Amino acid sequence: MFDGFNFVRVDGSRHTRRASSWDATGGNRDRLLLAEGDACTLLNVDGPGCITHIWMTCHSIYPHYLRTLVLKMYWDGEESPSVLTPLGDFFGVGHAQATNYAALPMVMAPRAGHGLNCYLPMPFGAGARIEVAHEFGSDVRLYYNIDYEVWDRPQGASALARLHAGWRRENPTGGVEEPSQMADTTYKAAGTNLSDADNYLILEAEGQGQYIGCNLNIHTLRRGKGGTNWYGEGDEMIFIDDEGRRWPPTLHGTGTEDYFNTAWSPDEKFYSPFFGLTLSGGHYWTGHYSWYRWHLSDPVRFSRSIRVSIEHGHANRRSDDFSSTAYWYQIEPHKPFGIPPWEQRLPRADFPPLEPPEK
Repeated sequence: MFDGFNFVRVDGSRHTRRASSWDATGGNRDRLLLAEGDACTLLNVDGPGCITHIWMTCHSIYPHYLRTLVLKMYWDGEESPSVLTPLGDFFGVGHAQATNYAALPMVMAPRAGHGLNCYLPMPFGAGARIEVAHEFGSDVRLYYNIDYEVWDRPQGASALARLHAGWRRENPTGGVEEPSQMADTTYKAAGTNLSDADNYLILEAEGQGQYIGCNLNIHTLRRGKGGTNWYGEGDEMIFIDDEGRRWPPTLHGTGTEDYFNTAWSPDEKFYSPFFGLTLSGGHYWTGHYSWYRWHLSDPVRFSRSIRVSIEHGHANRRSDDFSSTAYWYQIEPHKPFGIPPWEQRLPRADFPPLEPPEK
């Protein structure tokens, strides 16, 4: 079982607390107002404890604020954040979009998915700090509740793994040249790949911990010749404790929709406790897609290192816009990671949707 959801035994008392944006004057302006360039601290607590639930919602007239707002979480006074993602992507959906869905650890709730919830436990030993930075765009109204416990004498708090989350993007992924005479089926299914060198990289971490899942966001950039544009068939590859990435990987999958526990090129929205397709694009697999997969009852454990990647199309033949958020727990210290500047996080302008052929 996933250790993170087990209640931690404490040799002493533990007390429930909350940090929130409530209006301290007693009025109804229960929010923060962030201008471009602002950074605000939502939580700053000393000592041992555990965050148990985060709820947020925000609004701006700038349409891509879920990508230009950055969420940062620091444990135990560390200088490098353990969580560093665009705000919207952290809660499970990419492309600067929100949509109603419910997984076990993450929920986007009405109205229209803008009630952002996280139930992943986040233990800390010497303190926790959560910040939001507004890097670009019009003013943002931000509302939040962060529920947490403070502990007197936790058992093994220093040995508890800390939550980590990191964001990546490849826009576009490298693919193969497609001559005009190449058939659509050849583009989708031909070729071989016996390496992860050209795969899309989801996670690369060093230390001891467990990978607990990801969301993967794809904006398809190709128009199929036969009226189809299926972007999948990419195998996931996970190398565990193998810095040399010896072939084959520890875990090797069978295709994009297979890794996300669906089948046969799905094109309808679906969500469940552990996996789902929250954005399902347009006709013939065009437009924006957002997948999630949680390894909560089946965590991928590592002792020294982990590398998680996935092909972009069979044998890395497709060139699409890929982005992702990886989630993992590990014993500190962690290998520092960054985030691209806001200009490189913005979603692409969408193609006009393909219309079904006339009958």
